Amino acid sequence: MKSLNQRAKIITEKIIEEEDSIGVNSFSLENGTKVLDLGVEEDGGLKAGRYLSEACMSGLGEVNYTQDKRPKVHVTVDEPVLACMASQYAGWSIEVGDYSAMGSGPARALAKVEDLFEEFDYEDPSGSGVLTLEGREFPDEEVSAYIAEKCNIDTDQLYLLVAPTASIVGSVQISARVVEAGIHKLHTLGFDMEKIISGNGSAPIAPIADNDLVAMGKTNDCTLYGGRAIYYVDAEDSEIEEVIDDLPSCASEDYGRPFLEIFEEYDRDFFEIDPNLFSTAEITINNVNTGSVFKVGEVNEEVLEKSLGI
Repeated sequence: MKSLNQRAKIITEKIIEEEDSIGVNSFSLENGTKVLDLGVEEDGGLKAGRYLSEACMSGLGEVNYTQDKRPKVHVTVDEPVLACMASQYAGWSIEVGDYSAMGSGPARALAKVEDLFEEFDYEDPSGSGVLTLEGREFPDEEVSAYIAEKCNIDTDQLYLLVAPTASIVGSVQISARVVEAGIHKLHTLGFDMEKIISGNGSAPIAPIADNDLVAMGKTNDCTLYGGRAIYYVDAEDSEIEEVIDDLPSCASEDYGRPFLEIFEEYDRDFFEIDPNLFSTAEITINNVNTGSVFKVGEVNEEVLEKSLGI
């Protein structure tokens, strides 16, 4: 069985090899854990953003840049369940002492602290782990020891990649979740993810905000109001018809305003926001079994311009 973490480790080591030219710095904690700064004290950059996004998908997804009205990422994935759900999805909440960050990447498949992994028949044979932390503080030895213990690996075999939301790398890697967002919504609606063959999508890259709260709003809007994705599935049309109307972000009662406004309305409590909002703006499903094509949602230029200023 392929190792997600070994694949991500190859990309991580490439980041370290090129760090001087892509605005990244790496250093080791006293316990041997390697920490990569992709935007905290370093500037990071577009190449670092692409590398990090691909490492989050364990090298099973490809990220490229394009542009029309706005700069965008374009993502293609051929093993979407492993790439997006077992690896990329930011589902591990790291809480150690005063340290807090959301973890994404293939080390999640080693720790398996999320209920999601009860649905996967996957065991990663790797003795190394790669985890991305979205935050502005570097993890210390206590944090890395906690993560390594959960992953059942030695601390000197752990790589922690840190990127704040309000950074170039942060903006890129969040928009690069555009395919994952739709897959997660399909899963939430009860669609069998194993029937998804491939996915591709694009989303605007948010301009860098002056703080992480504002950046959180802008980066979410890039997917909720600007993301487009297409999925190729092998299923019965009836299975798609059961979920298609509830699939895009516009199916939510909270849809229609910049995310930061919604967040503030609910006193900055994510769990009070309608969960149906968290999806891609425009979704197309092509059923390769029947040839049918289903399309729902659309890009909302009005909200994008209000949020992004472009």
